[in-house]
Amino acid sequence: MMMAAGSANSLVSLGVISAAAVSLAGLTACGSSGPARPARISHVVFLKLEDPSRRAELLADCDAMLPGIPGVESYAAGRHLDVGRDSVDGDYDVGLYIGFETETDYAGYVEHPDHVAFVEQWKPALAWLRVHDIVDETE
Repeated sequence: MMMAAGSANSLVSLGVISAAAVSLAGLTACGSSGPARPARISHVVFLKLEDPSRRAELLADCDAMLPGIPGVESYAAGRHLDVGRDSVDGDYDVGLYIGFETETDYAGYVEHPDHVAFVEQWKPALAWLRVHDIVDETE
């Protein structure tokens, strides 16, 4: 897979990505009650297209090809939400979150023919992609 281009905002980006994944996972402070996490493993992907006008097409393919893969417990895909905060990294075209309960589920997803076809189809259209995997080991 392609690696992200370096940027001056990489630390901010990683912090924003991590915060987004924690938020997506529905985590709360240790020992407090709150919403349940959607999955134990959060697979967070940010994609930058060579041609941003293809965003709707990419999102449609995400929705059609990825959430039905066995082992996917939770799924979300969309565009950047501009809330006017300078600290929020919005230099991507599509953000994707997929949740899994086990490493076995995640490995099966990576090797599944629909995921492989998705990557093969869209990889040439990407300027870069960033992938971050987070495991929540709290019960």
